[in-house]
Amino acid sequence: MMKFHNKTAFPIAVTAACFLFLAGCMVGPKYHAPTSTPPAAANYKESPVNFKDTNGWNVANPQDGMLHGKWWEIYNDPQLNALEEQLEINNQNIKEYFQNFMEARALVEEARAQYWPTVTASPAWSRAKSSGTLSNSPTANAGQTSTLVSLPVSVSWVPDLWGKIRNEVREAQYASQVSAADLENERLTEEASLAEFYFEIRGQDALQKILNDTVAADQKSLELTQTLYETGINDYISVVEAKTTLESAQAAATNLGIARAQYEHAIAVLVGKVATDFSVPVVPLLRAPPPIPVGVPGQLLQRRPDVAGAERTLAEENAIIGIGYGAFYPDITLSASGGFESSTFKKWFDWPSRFWSIGPSISETLFNGWLYRAELHQYVAVYNSDLAAYRQTVLTAFEQVEDYLAAVRIYGDQIRSAQDAAKSAQQFLDLEMVRYQTGVDPYIDVITAQNTLLTDQQTVATLQVSQMVASVELIEALGGGWDLSQLPTPAQVTKKAAASDYKLPQ
Repeated sequence: MMKFHNKTAFPIAVTAACFLFLAGCMVGPKYHAPTSTPPAAANYKESPVNFKDTNGWNVANPQDGMLHGKWWEIYNDPQLNALEEQLEINNQNIKEYFQNFMEARALVEEARAQYWPTVTASPAWSRAKSSGTLSNSPTANAGQTSTLVSLPVSVSWVPDLWGKIRNEVREAQYASQVSAADLENERLTEEASLAEFYFEIRGQDALQKILNDTVAADQKSLELTQTLYETGINDYISVVEAKTTLESAQAAATNLGIARAQYEHAIAVLVGKVATDFSVPVVPLLRAPPPIPVGVPGQLLQRRPDVAGAERTLAEENAIIGIGYGAFYPDITLSASGGFESSTFKKWFDWPSRFWSIGPSISETLFNGWLYRAELHQYVAVYNSDLAAYRQTVLTAFEQVEDYLAAVRIYGDQIRSAQDAAKSAQQFLDLEMVRYQTGVDPYIDVITAQNTLLTDQQTVATLQVSQMVASVELIEALGGGWDLSQLPTPAQVTKKAAASDYKLPQ
């Protein structure tokens, strides 16, 4: 049987045992991840089945694999790959979101600090002389000089009896996970923007080549009409019409430079370069996007960082509700102080120089106008609001995937029709030139054929750009190469923040 030789030992031991028992208490609702509503279908409406037996773009079979990591590499474009690598290192928006994540991790450490007692020390030295004319004063040793050397140490601890601190730590952990999801969502957004701007530039280069070829063809037509006019075969109006057509094409070719420059400047900002010193080489190349593995709808909830962030926000708000419940319970503070105090340094640490005090205190709000109840209602309302926001995020995710699947498929159909139209327009122009040269048709018919061909060629290039951009948007809607397993766990965000724990932009 244990014996307590100190009269204060028994009540202290009983109190400590009670605190240990109560420390297991946890007030507030237990969190359960919400289910998506309505439940996801077995396949996307714009599923790979709809792409069978077509000559256009199609999506990869889900069994072929998933998007992983550097998703832009599926386009097999070395220039795009190099730009994306620069973005990963130098993009300032990604760096900003990374530091926000580091801040969120630091807040977890701040919350966990409440588990520990607060220990303070305040050593002091003083020398004083009291008045010597205080004969009737209760002051002892009137007129004497005194020295006081002290080393007090105070310890204060608020045990987490009702789980309030634990809920605050969990809230900080979940908020840190939200910040991590925001970082990944921003990273995906910046990567997709770069790819879109890159393909827009390639589209501008393709349009530039079309217009340059048109200018060269119109120049030859002008020379032909001048020759025919000079030989008396044709009238001067044909020369004027050919010259007007040439000048219009030259103006259109020059105007293309504005959009290209703006896209180039936008890419410079994304990769952290000064626009003045940055350029993208001219490559007039457009092709169909590669097959993209879309998986099944149920996987989408695991592959979008914004959906993961919305769900973690719910967990964070649930923890805040627990904090609200904890406010109804009393706060118990254990405090103790002690140290050494003496009039001389020689006896400062002598055992008789010690002093101490110990005692718990309980603080409970008896009435505050039902403030805690109102705050709890507020936290519950915020949770329900975020629940609706989470479900809306899920619905939007499915909408975007279906939108871009449809867009890529329909653009493919349009491109094939536009390419057929361009071929027919080229035949029309070739035939019309023969008829003009033989004097059958006036030159205005040639101009009509030229304009038709130019319009059809521009339409093909524009649709190809739109399809490539839509494919990038589809990848973004699918979450890129991200997966829920990449989200740091509460235990990971609790660890001391370090660059090696998470990808740190340089």
